[in-house]
Amino acid sequence: MPETVVCLWFDGAAEEAARRYVEVFPRSEVTAVHRHTEAGPGEPGTVLTVEFSLDGRPFLGLNGGPLYRPTEAVSVQVMCADQDEVDHYWEALSDGGEQGPCGWLKDRWGFSWQVVPRRLPELLADESVAVPVMRAMMQMGKLDIRALEAAARG
Repeated sequence: MPETVVCLWFDGAAEEAARRYVEVFPRSEVTAVHRHTEAGPGEPGTVLTVEFSLDGRPFLGLNGGPLYRPTEAVSVQVMCADQDEVDHYWEALSDGGEQGPCGWLKDRWGFSWQVVPRRLPELLADESVAVPVMRAMMQMGKLDIRALEAAARG
C-alpha cells in the first residue's frame, strides 16, 4: 500500500499546531516547512504547509484559510497503553480546547481527538461485559480504565 498522510487544514496556524503536537507525542518531529513564493496565491514567505510526524506517522498541516473548519466527522484516535498515557494526552491535547464525552476532545484548533485506552476495545469485544462497560463509558469524559474494568466486573 502506498504511504498515506493525514492532512489537517488550518487557517494560518499549521506551524504552531505542528510544533505543539510534536511536543505532546514522543518520537515526533517537524520535518519540513514550506513557504509561499511570489508565484503562489499567498503572501510570499508565509507558511503554506508543514510536514511533521507523530510517533513516526506522517501528517501535513496546510494553511488553507478560513474556507473549511474541522468537524467531528473526522478524528484522530490515540490508543493509550495505560491510564498515565490517557491522562497525558487528554490534558495536553485539550489544553486551550474543549473536553467532550466518551474520550473525545477538541484541541485549540478545533480538531477532534479520541483518547482511548487499549483496554476499552478488549472489554467491548467480550459480549458478557460489553453492555455495562459501554454504559460506564457513556458517563465519562476522560476515560478511566479502573472504572471501565469495575463495570466489567459488575
